[in-house]
Amino acid sequence: MNNMTLLVMAAGMGSRYGGLKQLDSIGPNGETIIDYSVYDAIKAGFNKVVFIIRRDFENDFKEKITDKYADVIQVEFAFQNLNALPKGFTCPEGREKPWGTGQAILSAADLIDEPFVVINGDDYYGRESFNVVAEHYNSGADHFSMVAFRLDKTLSIFGGVTRGLCTVENDKLSTVIETENLQKTDTGVSSNRDIILDGSEPVSMNMWGFTPILFDYLQEMFVDFLKESGTELKSEFLIPKVINDLIQTGLEEVHVLRSDSSWFGVTYKEDKPFVQGEIQKLIDAGVYPKKLFVT
Repeated sequence: MNNMTLLVMAAGMGSRYGGLKQLDSIGPNGETIIDYSVYDAIKAGFNKVVFIIRRDFENDFKEKITDKYADVIQVEFAFQNLNALPKGFTCPEGREKPWGTGQAILSAADLIDEPFVVINGDDYYGRESFNVVAEHYNSGADHFSMVAFRLDKTLSIFGGVTRGLCTVENDKLSTVIETENLQKTDTGVSSNRDIILDGSEPVSMNMWGFTPILFDYLQEMFVDFLKESGTELKSEFLIPKVINDLIQTGLEEVHVLRSDSSWFGVTYKEDKPFVQGEIQKLIDAGVYPKKLFVT
């Protein structure tokens, strides 16, 4: 088993949800969605987890989440900071919105020297997803990868969501375009783009497999982003855009991995009871113990 790191993006405030949803309990003994992801990663052979968080809720995060498994897997923290910008750039006055997932991942550059898998802290990806990507890199793969999910299996009935809509050719990612306001309709799926969707399309749920060369790309591309959009108050340096640019310029190939696991997440507060019910079904089926980490 090679060294594998799980990088968890958990710095967001969860504005639509109305609070720090990463700290919200969805398991029978106070477990969070993050806890289930870390548990699955450990089972798949990952030996380190790095959390990208905001420094102002570090103590709450440790108390609520990481203290319980700090003796089971190596735990590190990276901090996303609005003012952590390359030389020559400053945060515009009045900006409060984080710089996006690209900058979030870049904040962990000094902590990772091995293949790593990036996930959202508020999404459940399933055991099989972690097994598939771990096996991919343990087989000697040295390229980027993405675990694809089916669009209609990733929507919320309580409002529109944003997904990385993908096109795939020969098991390789051709394009990934961040698409907003995706919602089920009577005839398929609507979005903010003028395209026809039937729900079977592959989407990225930000479960990416990377090698450390990604950090070199991010450093260079973040500078380009700031030159173009750094004075805006709500612009975001997003990882799907980064990956799409790398594909289109021929710098990288992204191999698409398939998982039979069910995805679910908490975008809106109304999603929580559904997620709790799905977790309970998995516990009843013996996939998880009633208490994930015994302290």
